[in-house]
Amino acid sequence: MITSVLTDAQIARVNDASLTILQRVGVHLPHPEALRLFEEAGATADRDAQRVRIPADLVRRCVEQAGKEFTLYGRDEGRTARFGQRCRNYNSIAGEALWVDELGAPRRYCRLEDVAAAARLGDALAPINVVGAMADPRELPPAARCVAVVAELLRNTTKPITFWYHDRASARFVNEIMVAVRGSEAAARAMPLAYPFLEPISPLRFPHNGVDLLFETGKLGLPVPVGPMAQMGLSAPGTVAGTLAQENAEILAGICVVQLISPGVPVVYGGICHAFDMRTTQLIFSGPEQALFGVALTQIGKSWGLPVYINVGLTDSKVADAQAGLEAGVTLAYGAAAGADIFGHLGISGVDQAASLDMLVLQAEIVRYVESTLREIDFSDAAFGLDVIEEVGPGGRFLDQMHTARRFRKELWFPELLDRYFYDQWLVYGATTLEQRCRMRREELLATHTPEPLPDDLEREVARIVAAAQRHLGGEA
Repeated sequence: MITSVLTDAQIARVNDASLTILQRVGVHLPHPEALRLFEEAGATADRDAQRVRIPADLVRRCVEQAGKEFTLYGRDEGRTARFGQRCRNYNSIAGEALWVDELGAPRRYCRLEDVAAAARLGDALAPINVVGAMADPRELPPAARCVAVVAELLRNTTKPITFWYHDRASARFVNEIMVAVRGSEAAARAMPLAYPFLEPISPLRFPHNGVDLLFETGKLGLPVPVGPMAQMGLSAPGTVAGTLAQENAEILAGICVVQLISPGVPVVYGGICHAFDMRTTQLIFSGPEQALFGVALTQIGKSWGLPVYINVGLTDSKVADAQAGLEAGVTLAYGAAAGADIFGHLGISGVDQAASLDMLVLQAEIVRYVESTLREIDFSDAAFGLDVIEEVGPGGRFLDQMHTARRFRKELWFPELLDRYFYDQWLVYGATTLEQRCRMRREELLATHTPEPLPDDLEREVARIVAAAQRHLGGEA
């Protein structure tokens, strides 16, 4: 860890406050089977009020038994995302309702073809190692939508994927696709392709379907990130400390839910709270508070020994402009330096206003920049170059030295989109803005990148499962 904002004593105070919240206040859990599991584990469950109060010792037991490291595997098993293993991972957004074809242009509802484009672009962008659907296709009925989205993702990327699960019934068909991809249930368990995201509803509530579907995904032992999006001043106290305590409580309650359903399943501590703007009455994606939240929640999550998911690298801007670069760059740099495991969701235009492939291209460049700042510096004798310093001597130059020629590519980061030309060269090359270069890069990658297609037999099986889901779940378009 390079960056921290909390002392050990402050982390302990947040954890103590969170455990007090869970024991005194509890959480609303509208799921009879989950309430029964809590009751049997020693919690106080009020079936009529659908409320459970969770003792501190149960929280600690659940966190202790949770898996704390795992790997997601793409359709290409060599393309992975590793959690709890001192790695940084980057994912594009799992899905938005609206889509922006050109930044600054009117929005429209998402379509399944947008999932295909998002997956192809995510497959092409090296920094993105978990490819999100980015679109929640409106033309598909919700009942079987996620099954069709999974199929489209698999057709267009060989990396691990992320999408929004709908419910337990559709999760059965998603499980069936995962088994088909791997060839057996054992292989699907050993090499998870994706994970369900459990998002408590702040303050202190859980969605029935979000809990219910875990009974199905648990059959394959899929890891579960738990990430409430508490908003400071709206759905959480109007202070950083109070919001941290409530967010932490909601995450810990979610981990208990996961562990009581599927003991030992790996979890991710999803510290994705935000501040609420009292002037615009909108959530703030990327103010300075977000850098504080990202670092603080990474420290708190790591204090429990868990891999951490934080919402940094985002922007309140609707276009790939200076504001977007400032907000995404600063918050991502803080979060990455704090030691979190995954950052996202990338590719959003503004605060969940729409999905944008151009914004994803910009954020991929920011990821490359930030990753370069965290590189390991070479302090070998050869890197010091004392011999060449002596040879060049006072007043000399190093540009034409073999030592420079052999080493500069390892020591110097080269941007793909940022401008470093002299002014006249910049004019000759079209005097483009970063926003224009993001659009051109997006167009180039979509025109030239072709992911490895699904094998014919797997394509037929996936199509069969999608059709079956549409029939059985009433999800015909």
